[in-house]
Amino acid sequence: MTSPSLDHARRLLALAQTGLHFAQDEYDRERYREVAQIAEQLLLAGGAPCARGEIERAWFVEDGYATPKIDVRGVIFRGDRVLMVRERVDGKWTVPGGWADVNDSPAEAVEKEIEQESGFTARAVKLAAVYDRNKHDHPPYLFHAWKLFFICEILGGEPRTSYETTDVRFFGLDELPELSTGRVTAVQVRRMYAHHLDRSLPTEFD
Repeated sequence: MTSPSLDHARRLLALAQTGLHFAQDEYDRERYREVAQIAEQLLLAGGAPCARGEIERAWFVEDGYATPKIDVRGVIFRGDRVLMVRERVDGKWTVPGGWADVNDSPAEAVEKEIEQESGFTARAVKLAAVYDRNKHDHPPYLFHAWKLFFICEILGGEPRTSYETTDVRFFGLDELPELSTGRVTAVQVRRMYAHHLDRSLPTEFD
């Protein structure tokens, strides 16, 4: 879950980014820059793990109307065992996935992430859930994101690590390793197993 202060700061940054994109008057642009500075101060006061100046640089990589980021996750089961990869950045485990790339469809994005992170080629067979990151038990994060969970099936390939991952394994649902909870939670993995068993379940969304 997210905190109200983080929600407010994130909203202020979004308003500042959108305002700077559309505003023509330099006085208005100065006001939006000030809004961004206030948001940065709120984040720093709330313990954000960023140095002063880093927040605005990270946020304003893109120009234009601010929208949520899209995180795709591919969930693959063999029996009651789920495919997981170990993230190089934190040493913890997750189902394969990452930010969707421009010009990729949702299915193409998740299938590409699975191949890149695990070595397996796969096919997305069901969009099981569209979750608002803020509404689930994930640690606080600077950006607002939607998480798309797909049930996928392996077509070929073999386990292989990458520049992002250091291990690839299947785990039983009762023996999940330490999870990278910014990416996936145990509750989400177990919920995806229900979708794997019953493909007729409707897609969940927040």
